[in-house]
Amino acid sequence: MRIHFFSFLLGLLIAAGAYGQGALPPLPAPMGAPKPGPVGAGPYAPQPILPGGVVVPLYPAGSPFLKAEKVREAEVYNMSQSVPGRIASIINIHNPSIEFHPVDKGINTGAVVILAAGGGHNTLNVGSESADFVSYFYNFGINTVILRNRLRKDGYVAEVDAVNDALQGIRMVRAYAKEWNLDPNKIGIMGFSAGAELSAPAAVLYDEFDKKNSADVDPLKGVSSRPDFVGIVYPGPTPFARNRTAPPIPKNVPPAFIACPGSGDRVHAIWAMEYYNAMLMAAVPNIEMHLYGNGRHGGALLDRGDTPLGTWQLRFIDWFRDLGFLQKPGVETKAAKDVADFVANPPKFPMRPAAAPVKP
Repeated sequence: MRIHFFSFLLGLLIAAGAYGQGALPPLPAPMGAPKPGPVGAGPYAPQPILPGGVVVPLYPAGSPFLKAEKVREAEVYNMSQSVPGRIASIINIHNPSIEFHPVDKGINTGAVVILAAGGGHNTLNVGSESADFVSYFYNFGINTVILRNRLRKDGYVAEVDAVNDALQGIRMVRAYAKEWNLDPNKIGIMGFSAGAELSAPAAVLYDEFDKKNSADVDPLKGVSSRPDFVGIVYPGPTPFARNRTAPPIPKNVPPAFIACPGSGDRVHAIWAMEYYNAMLMAAVPNIEMHLYGNGRHGGALLDRGDTPLGTWQLRFIDWFRDLGFLQKPGVETKAAKDVADFVANPPKFPMRPAAAPVKP
């Protein structure tokens, strides 16, 4: 009874303003918000987007890939207006980099997804199309790498400079596979929108890139830029778009997972189908595509009001598991076996003239 009485009395005092008079104390400022690095005499040092990230520039100082007059400039962060400390996007990227995020040893599959964000080549939407996937893929024992590639808005040619950044990123991750406890045969790239304009060409242009970057002075000489898998999500135009000259499809072209809204994102769906059709005509194994009846462009992991498009990432995990990428490190994947069989036993039927040729 006494406890109830005091509780009742305390309630009356609070209601009457006789207890804890005055305004609530002001809220403290958000803590740990990421900030760009300082500008110094040397190349700009990219800072981690998320806690614990290991950031490695893609090119050494003085590389011909970099603009000497720009490489010291700091990146510019566009922060979320409603979520303190969340980087929505980045611009002014002149010293491109990768940011590695590992998973715990006990769940590590050795697989790693390099995330190439979209943004129309004007911004790099690293919040929704990179950072959000670090914790998602962690749950499946999949390591992640956030790619910070150069942008058309900042004076670069997306089809050249940004694609080079993607291929160099794959080489870099493979070079550090032992130090990062990765399986060198489970390294892939997933691109979104403009980022898919990097992941799609990465699937077919790696031989050319490696040949051009095989000088003895190159610290990554001999390290392959071939991805072991690619993700192509609501893509921009791929190398197989109708207004482009399609490159030959390598014999050991990697498997691809493609996802896109359908009529709600018609142009991007057409670009997705062009990539799929080129691979299908070449009889490439393990090419999977999901086109959804309802949906809009972008959104990455958003639920999208319970529409099926909101679960595309689950379909990716199904595909990833089916191809053996969720096995323990060092176990040969079904994907690798199927690629080897495709190389040894290429399709014998003629292809349509519109299809991209397979390299002899």
